Amino acid sequence: MSKNIRLSIPGMKCSGGVSAIKTALSDEVGVTRADVELDTRTGLGETNSELSVLPGALKTAGFDATEVVSA
Repeated sequence: MSKNIRLSIPGMKCSGGVSAIKTALSDEVGVTRADVELDTRTGLGETNSELSVLPGALKTAGFDATEVVSA
């Protein structure tokens, strides 16, 4: 069963960052989808693995990310 995580990525400022973040998310084992929005500085990851690895993947790529929790 896949799980989704929405991430706030405040340091993303250009299309190069979008590309780097999408690649970092997509390269993680089990990720089935990775979408990134520059305008809102958010990313969405869908994975069959643990959600906790996705913020770490972005940290490795040089971006801080925090989970956006819906109310």
